Amino acid sequence: MTAIAPDMVSLTPHTFPGALEIRGLSKNYSLKGQRLAVLDGIDLKVAPGEFVSVVGPSGCGKSTLLRLILGLDNDYQGQILLDGQPVLGTSLDRGIVFQDHRLFPWMTVSQNIALALKNHRLSPQAKQQRVDEHIAKVNLQGFADAYPHQLSGGMAQRAAIARALINTPKVLLLDEPLGALDALTRVYLQQELQRIWAQQRCTVIMVTHDIEEALYLGDRVIVMQAHPGKIRREITVGLPHPRDPLSPHLHELKVQLRSELLGEHHA
Repeated sequence: MTAIAPDMVSLTPHTFPGALEIRGLSKNYSLKGQRLAVLDGIDLKVAPGEFVSVVGPSGCGKSTLLRLILGLDNDYQGQILLDGQPVLGTSLDRGIVFQDHRLFPWMTVSQNIALALKNHRLSPQAKQQRVDEHIAKVNLQGFADAYPHQLSGGMAQRAAIARALINTPKVLLLDEPLGALDALTRVYLQQELQRIWAQQRCTVIMVTHDIEEALYLGDRVIVMQAHPGKIRREITVGLPHPRDPLSPHLHELKVQLRSELLGEHHA
């Protein structure tokens, strides 16, 4: 869910673009008294409005990286800067969507999305208008009063995306947002994500295990290695949006990326 600031704020468009810079980021955990390095020396620049995919083997720290960018954990070495300012805790300028939609089952779609506006100085009418706009943005018209158990997995995930976007974040973080969906629904939502991102144009960082998805959606693909998590390679896709998923260029990149990831897995 999009983080909610503790104090009352007004909902206004962000003045600055979402330029993200990560410098020398390292993260350690303590496991049975031993130091476990999860991330080591991550350097990454993400341009405003860029869509960056992150892939890598399990345990390479992809989700940990998103948690640090979101501000859920401040115990790390290095710097995370958003528009030149250090990231210190959660903020409305960063939203996240998880693999599980995390909608509250006792609330309707409209109520779940409106919850992200709880601390805003907006009239009830203005809040509802904004909720209705975002329901339309994710093509859920007619389901505003439905409860999560009445939705398909794809519809629930679209509601979660609307909730994350309603605060117009500078940076949207996606942690395997389509990983629990069936193949056809996943392809449809990949197209929807591309459409929504083209409209919103916020900076997006998406963690995924799906190579085709990473290449289809991302302007760049960051390839990580594990133990500890490091950036192994960056791939610039170099195709405009919207894209043809059957593009020969995407297929060529898929073959290269798959070979590299399998080589890392068996190393």
